[in-house]
Formats: sequence, structure tokens, C-alpha cells
Amino acid sequence: MLYYLFEYLENHYQLAGAGLFKFITFRAAMAFIFSLLISTIYGKKIINYLRRKQVGETVRDLGLEGQKEKGGTPTMGGIIIILATMIPVLLFAKIDNIYIIILIITTLWMGAIGFVDDYIKIFKKDKDGLKGRFKILGQVGLGIIVGSMLYFNDDVTIKEEIPQGIVQLADNGTPRLFGEAHKSTKTTVPFFKNNELDYSTALSWLGDGYEKYAWIVFILVVIFIITAVSNGANLTDGIDGLAAGSSVIIVATLGIFAWISGNIIFADYLDVMYIPNSGEMVIFISAFAGALIGFLWYNTFPAQVFMGDTGSLTIGGIIAVLAIATRKELLIPILAGIFLAENLSVILQVSYFKYTRKKFGEGRRIFKMSPLHHHYQKSGYHESKIVTRFWIVGILLAVLTIVTLKLR
Repeated sequence: MLYYLFEYLENHYQLAGAGLFKFITFRAAMAFIFSLLISTIYGKKIINYLRRKQVGETVRDLGLEGQKEKGGTPTMGGIIIILATMIPVLLFAKIDNIYIIILIITTLWMGAIGFVDDYIKIFKKDKDGLKGRFKILGQVGLGIIVGSMLYFNDDVTIKEEIPQGIVQLADNGTPRLFGEAHKSTKTTVPFFKNNELDYSTALSWLGDGYEKYAWIVFILVVIFIITAVSNGANLTDGIDGLAAGSSVIIVATLGIFAWISGNIIFADYLDVMYIPNSGEMVIFISAFAGALIGFLWYNTFPAQVFMGDTGSLTIGGIIAVLAIATRKELLIPILAGIFLAENLSVILQVSYFKYTRKKFGEGRRIFKMSPLHHHYQKSGYHESKIVTRFWIVGILLAVLTIVTLKLR
């Protein structure tokens, strides 16, 4: 909203300094500062409110050290993250930008699913919360909405580099390095020289005209990624500061990709896909990162608040949509490697247990406990050490992800 206000003041009254709001970097910095202040200052008020309303965590007895002491700690802290993200976005972002609209929908949609899940756990005294099929249904619904908006909206386009030898000249005589904006289902493939993949080619076996059915493949991919990443974030939220801290690293990296992809100069220099209007996502990412860091102020060991599914499902959904919108979703296994490891540890543990129970009459385990962070707790590591080391691994994975810009 402030963007439009200062644009009006600059155009009609030539107000000094109003032009700053044209710059993404300035608005991103302001969004980060505002979100950080909101999450730290008002976060304490929200925590106190949750404590008064006895919105406390019910801790299952898993035999982990220090587990019982966490009982009664306020949960639903994801509300802090959502509010601290949404307010600066509404103030500093271009609300009519298609990518901002999609991210707002994602935040509210996943936040609502997580809120219902937490509400059932706390107030209905049902430890299982929202039934798994309803969670999946909600994630699939969001995938359909996001996939449809990204595929069918005319503002979601890319500009591809014109091959050497047929470079056109702009009106001022300088080389035009990119062609006209157009719709595409292409995405980035890491580590390969010609690093683009078109999802529509999966239907090439249909013969002529297969491209018109590309939306089916694209939406299915979006559904899978949103479901996988949101569940991965949900599983990672098991010890103090792990999910929020890991997410900051992932989100900051995606912010770099969004800024580069939305800047024609850097997109050309780094030879990456140029995505018009995608730079506006940097505003949202800055606000989201600030909110997560502010939340960490209260969530690091010993946690004063837990994010609950209200926060973890929202975080996973946002990360998935950011990766898809910047056409970097195939980098998720590297960038969000922590989430992937947590997901795989549960899948492997459950699958192996069922297999050995059927074959040998008793279930056996690969890990002492899953998700993976509980395995290390059972191995005697303090949760602060586990979290710090997971963060370090997350940073290494983020650096590797950034390196893929030129490593082909």
C-alpha cells in the first residue's frame, strides 16, 4: 500500500525521497526491518496471550531427554510468523503482482490448515489433530490453485536468450539479449550445460498438439512439490529452532535466485532464465526471513514458543511455491536437503519396520528413532548441538545450490 501511496506522491507532488519506493532493494530492506520488529516486539505479546489462553503443547512421552519440561509451552506460534510476514508485504510490495498474490494465498491457505490442525490437538484434546487425508486434500487443493495461476495467468512469462548469430538490435542500437516474453513450462536443471527442461515434453508421445495438455503435467508437479516440502518442514519441526533456522537459510537462498531471475542484467551475466516481474518476490522473501529470525528469538533452546503446524506447514508451502515460481524446484533436494533427510528417515524407518515384521515376525529399525533429529537425540547429543550442526549442513547445501548457477 505504501508503494502506491509514494508513487502517487512522487508523480503528483514530486515529494523528495518518494522515488526510493521504486527500488526493490529499498523496499526489501524495509520489509525485513518491519517484520523483524513485529516478530520480536509483538511476538512476546502473542506468546503471553497464548499462555493466558492455555494454548500449550501436549508432549508425547518418547523417552527423550528434556522432553517433559517442554509440556505446556505455548504453541501455534506460527501466527507470529504469518502476521510478521503479511503486514510488511501489504505495506511494501506491489499487491497486484501475480507472484505476490500467489504467495499471499499460499500463506493464508497453509496457515489455515495448520491452525485447524493445532486447534484440534489443543482444544479438542486429539493428539492426532487434523486427519492426514484432509491435510493432503488441502495441500492438493493449494497445488491446483498455484499451478493453475502460474500456468494460465498471462503475467507469468519468461524471456529466453536469443542465440548468437541472430541477435536483434534494440531501438538504441544495443544488443537485445532476450526475446519477447512468452508462456513456458520450462524449468532449470542443475549441473547441466543446456540446463532447461520443458515439462510439456513428457507428453510428446501423444503426437502433434501435445503442448496444449502441458498444464496437466505442470499442475501435478506443483502438487507433488508443495505436498513433499510442506510435510518435510512439518517433520523437521521437532526440536527447538531447527525448522525456523533451517528455513531462514533456504529462504535467503531463494531470495538470491528471485533477485537474479528478475533482473535482466544479472540474468544475462549468469546465463539464467529471466523471469519478468519475479523480482517483486524479494519483498515477500525479506519479510518472511525477518519474521523467521524474529521468531527464532523465542524459539531457540529453551523454546518459549513452538510454531506448531500453523507455522511449519506454512513455511513448507511458501518455500515450495518460491522454488517453483523462480523455476528452481529441481534444486529443492539440494537446497532443502534437511527437509529431504527428515522425510526419508521416516519413510525408510516405517518401510523397513513393516518389511522386517512381515519377514521375521518382529519389526526392526534403521534409526534409533525417526525423524532423523530424534535419532541423534537418542544417541546422546544435546538438541542445541544437533540444531547447530543441522544449520551448518544447511548453509553448505545453500552454498552448493548457489554454485549451481555457474557449475555446469
